[in-house]
Amino acid sequence: MKQKAVIVAPGRGTYNAPELGYIQRYHANRETELAAFDALRRDLGQPTISDLDGASRFSPDIHLRGDNASGLIFASSYLDFLAIDRDKFDTVAVTGNSMGWYTALACAGAMDGLAGLRLVNTMGMLMHEHMIGGQVLYPIVDSDWTIDEILRDSLLERVHEINTKQGLTLALSIDLGGMLVLAGNKAGLDEFDRIMPRSGNYPMRLAGHAGFHTDLQNPVSKKALTLLNQDLFSDPDRPLIDGRGFIWHHKATDSAALRDYTLKHQVVAPFDFATSIRMAAREFMPDVFILLGPGGNLGGAIAQTLIDAEWRGWRSRDDFTKAQNGALPRLLSMGRPEQRVLVTAKG
Repeated sequence: MKQKAVIVAPGRGTYNAPELGYIQRYHANRETELAAFDALRRDLGQPTISDLDGASRFSPDIHLRGDNASGLIFASSYLDFLAIDRDKFDTVAVTGNSMGWYTALACAGAMDGLAGLRLVNTMGMLMHEHMIGGQVLYPIVDSDWTIDEILRDSLLERVHEINTKQGLTLALSIDLGGMLVLAGNKAGLDEFDRIMPRSGNYPMRLAGHAGFHTDLQNPVSKKALTLLNQDLFSDPDRPLIDGRGFIWHHKATDSAALRDYTLKHQVVAPFDFATSIRMAAREFMPDVFILLGPGGNLGGAIAQTLIDAEWRGWRSRDDFTKAQNGALPRLLSMGRPEQRVLVTAKG
């Protein structure tokens, strides 16, 4: 019997030095798709996906640029989706984190793969060209992966206080469940770094990231609306869960509304990834969540959110670990070789 799977597409920050060669390593047989992806970028005067992925060494200045990183992540994730063993898994819903929303659109059939790359590439170029603001990451979980609601409320209160100060901008960007991503201008981010207690490597600035999912990105949203037409979007083939937890169903989706959400609200308002995962768990009760590559660092956020929702009775990190070590792991990351072999037909 097939396992019911929710597919999760990762966002920015997942293609780093360890991932160099990811596409070549796992998807060399996808010549048709890669040729089309490369042609699109070549026509725009950009380095091709194949050239970036096949570079002899990882260069942060090149590989982490928004207009390059977004294409690499999309291609890796989308080709991973195509590699899932359909005889083993039945995709019941698709979602994604931040930039992963664009990948999710393609995986859900709301656009084809080439259109998905065009969307991702356009947004990546606009974000890089404007480069407005930045992001910082801060954890709100304890060692047992239990969310500290008091810390969360206190942190968001401090964010509000900073945002009211003259010349300072700071707001919630992405709710990852056990971590919050904040976005703002340099002055706002610097003030947050100054007043928040250090916790290991946190607060952690996210290199090469702009102030995503805040009104700082209004210029990007307006420009995207002039470049990306309605005919890019269509009715999804399978349920698609957005960054509010709203579900776009097959034969019940207004493609114009889908475009508006993608290029307006999704760009300038907070992305609630935790709510999208909770919605997926409760509405579709999957057997497994499959996290597409590259990387696997989003797996912790998914697990922490599911623990907070007490999905399948999980109340702690230990409960999650026991489930992962059982006969039927509930979270499989394709960016981890030992888990990838459980997802794909050929490993």
